[in-house]
Amino acid sequence: MKSYEFRNQEKFLRNGYKGEGRWALPKIKKQPVNLNNLQFLSFNNTRYNEQPMFRDFAVHFFVDDKRFEVVYSQPERNLEKLKQYKVLLTPDFSLYAEMQPWRRIESTGKSRWCGAYWQSKGLTVIPTISWSTPESFDYAFDGIEKNSFVAIGTLGCKHAKRSFLKGFDAMCERLSPQCIICFGTPFSEMEKEPIFTVDYVNSWRF
Repeated sequence: MKSYEFRNQEKFLRNGYKGEGRWALPKIKKQPVNLNNLQFLSFNNTRYNEQPMFRDFAVHFFVDDKRFEVVYSQPERNLEKLKQYKVLLTPDFSLYAEMQPWRRIESTGKSRWCGAYWQSKGLTVIPTISWSTPESFDYAFDGIEKNSFVAIGTLGCKHAKRSFLKGFDAMCERLSPQCIICFGTPFSEMEKEPIFTVDYVNSWRF
């Protein structure tokens, strides 16, 4: 009986949020965010019983997937810790071009699911957006409301500038973001958009 109840709870947990687009990705609602004096902290540097000076930080997940997979596989495990912080960016699960399409769709869905779950618990969430090949544009921007704050990363994109900018332009056309939080140095071609640049290295120094 307990096993049956657990399976039912798990089924509701994974399917309890309204989906959007062809793949019914969980939807992250647009939320107001005040970027004034907001600083960013890597998930690796979060802790329980956080010092008050760090509770106004936003937590990002621009780290190796294996370091944060737990926020999806065991969502309740880190919930109380993450509730201490002012803002959460959704996890940046990998969308490498060499991955099979179903794995890239899964990565996008897991990121959206985490955001929808955290919002259901009363947290402020900024969706992180990733893309790879043009084929990924079919789902990479689903589950996000227009005019939202969004986050992206240019880390490791220097040698794939053309592909990155193609996805960036597609994102802007589709979502018209209110603000784009960029981890890493933006390309000059991005300057026409509302960019808020974050020093990725400094987000690891706490």
